[in-house]
Amino acid sequence: MAKTRVLGLVLAGGEGKRLWPLTADRAKAAVPFGGCFRLVDVALSSLINAGYRRIFVLTQYKSHSLNRHITTAWRMSHLLDAAVTPVPAQQRLGPRWYTGSADAVYQSLNLVYDDGPKYVIVFGSNHVYRIDPSQVVDDHIASGADVTVAGIRVPRSAATRVGVIQTDDGTSISGYLNRPAYPPPAPDDPSVTFASMGIYVFTTEALIQALQTDAADANSLHDIDRNIIPHFVNLGTAHLYDFANNDVPGATDHDRGYWRDIGTLDDYYEAHLDLAAAHPFFSLYNDDWPILTLPGSLSPAKFGEYGTALDSIVNGGTIITGSTVQQSVVSYNVRIQPGSRVERSVLLPGVRIGRDAVVRNAILDKNVVVVDGATVGVHPTADHRLHAVSEAGITVIGKGRVVVR
Repeated sequence: MAKTRVLGLVLAGGEGKRLWPLTADRAKAAVPFGGCFRLVDVALSSLINAGYRRIFVLTQYKSHSLNRHITTAWRMSHLLDAAVTPVPAQQRLGPRWYTGSADAVYQSLNLVYDDGPKYVIVFGSNHVYRIDPSQVVDDHIASGADVTVAGIRVPRSAATRVGVIQTDDGTSISGYLNRPAYPPPAPDDPSVTFASMGIYVFTTEALIQALQTDAADANSLHDIDRNIIPHFVNLGTAHLYDFANNDVPGATDHDRGYWRDIGTLDDYYEAHLDLAAAHPFFSLYNDDWPILTLPGSLSPAKFGEYGTALDSIVNGGTIITGSTVQQSVVSYNVRIQPGSRVERSVLLPGVRIGRDAVVRNAILDKNVVVVDGATVGVHPTADHRLHAVSEAGITVIGKGRVVVR
């Protein structure tokens, strides 16, 4: 039996102000992750692994590197009716850019009309997780709902800065709240609530009607979370999918059910420490459900003069010479010279660290140079004066900068 036709839309137009300076020169979805990936690769991998091969990535903000990455790393066979296609904002409906996530989909409805899917699955591109979206689609079809929202159980105290799903029976959505001060409890566990994962399955006809109604409302924010989902909640046709029911091939008890919203620098940093842990909370080594990308041709990582890396991820093309790396993620083509120490840090591609330098509790963007004897993350007062520092005290060095002291 032929597979139900599903079109994938990945929302990748976000500016990502809270990730600055990592987003000073790139879209949020293009921010490197895990040493050799980009954030958008997580969403695309879930769709591809599930067998959904018709995907459009809606881009807008500083999209050059994102578009380049998609067109080079995600080449698919049109012969097999497969394509991952970046679609920049085109002002198709007038002289304006996207005004919200719902407006992005509305202005891209030509893609839906041309493809003719029965269902549309919409993914955000700023989360880290593994999910089999075909199970969400199957649950949506069985429910008969107009929209299904994937939700994850989180402590109520930790849900005040995300979209929260209210449900009285564990399946029907009775309320949808954006960053509530008092998140509602799950019906079977008062200590947790359901947070939206930014994954939605729509019945196509219902989605089109809702977007047209929203576009005509001058008071709307034209946002999926704040306008479109509440529209279906009011109609009584919104359904909840519990992420705890998703069975991803190759998942272990340790990393099953992992999800993290990469909304801030601290979220980004903590997600990398999750990767580098001795027993990773999110493993990059699940061959049954891999995170996919195409990093290019790289030489193997090399450790010279007793260079060491403990509880760390080190990517190809990197050379660590006579230095120590601990609890860190080191991207490809990085060089670390003798006598230096890198601790609990994230080094993006092309970073250069000189001799006798110290990098601690830091994020170094692409092509940053730390000269001989310089320090990052060691002197908080100086770091606050010279660099960006997150709320949790993580020092962040922007792309291409030179650290001299």
